[in-house]
Amino acid sequence: QGQLVEYGGGLVQVGGSLRLSCTASGRTFSGYHVGWFRQAPGTGREFVAAISVNRGSTEYADSVKGRFTISRDHAKNTVYLQMNSLNVADTAVYYCAAPLPGNLYGTDERQYNYWGQGTQVTVSS
Repeated sequence: QGQLVEYGGGLVQVGGSLRLSCTASGRTFSGYHVGWFRQAPGTGREFVAAISVNRGSTEYADSVKGRFTISRDHAKNTVYLQMNSLNVADTAVYYCAAPLPGNLYGTDERQYNYWGQGTQVTVSS
């Protein structure tokens, strides 16, 4: 059936940058909207960003606007999350997710049916 796999997490200092990647093994990503969520210890899963199938529409959480950029490369079957000006509050496990084809994407995790295993991002001061 295929799964989503995230790459690119790690340890970075405040003000630094990371680029996360999400690929879909066993399935073609091109027909899916894709979102990124994150979860810090002791908190619920939080919406970060989402991108539409045709890359014509993106959405961001207020906390990351102007710092994070979501993009996708259909040829590489990959969705990216470029994270700049990172701060300690960005420390979390980051997940990519996709709703069923044809469903709308949004900020609610319940709209998403497929999830990756997550990748840890740690920002140190």
